[in-house]
Amino acid sequence: MIAIVLFGKPGAGKGTQAEFLKERYNLTHISTGDVFRYNLKNSTELGNKAKVFMDKGELVPDSITIDMLADEVAKNMDKAGFLFDGFPRTIKQAEALGELLTSKGIKFIGTIGIDADDEVLVERILERGKTSGRIDDQDEDKIRNRYQEYNEKTAPLIDYYTKENKYTAVNGIGDIQEVTLRLNNVIDGII
Repeated sequence: MIAIVLFGKPGAGKGTQAEFLKERYNLTHISTGDVFRYNLKNSTELGNKAKVFMDKGELVPDSITIDMLADEVAKNMDKAGFLFDGFPRTIKQAEALGELLTSKGIKFIGTIGIDADDEVLVERILERGKTSGRIDDQDEDKIRNRYQEYNEKTAPLIDYYTKENKYTAVNGIGDIQEVTLRLNNVIDGII
């Protein structure tokens, strides 16, 4: 089994690209956002804890995120591997992910960052918010707060994975097929 992390700011296209990549490589797509929404919708204990932070546009604490992720991995050990979208977001989470993958015998092949300009991403999210029903996609101040949180807490992962020779950046601007091709080229070169 393998594991790949899709990395990027909110709105970079991780979810869209994950749909193509999971099919091509027979991976279980684990989107932290989807996992959170499932737990919120079903009012699980972890979901109720996460809601407090998400409603303010803040990152959910590592302990909650890690517990949700471990549950998802345990439920999905029947594919060729995992594609993580929105996780890890902190160094602590990256370390926890490494430990989890090692304990399950899953080979971590790398992190792929989808890069795009903040202003382009803000417009994407506001547009998505018109149809997604997600309150956090409809408020520009909350979106910008998510970017500030990302820059402070998540961006250091680029250096973390670069030092481990496990980070590759991909241009996230262009049509969906162009970005998909860029991602496929990177993954094919790693596996």
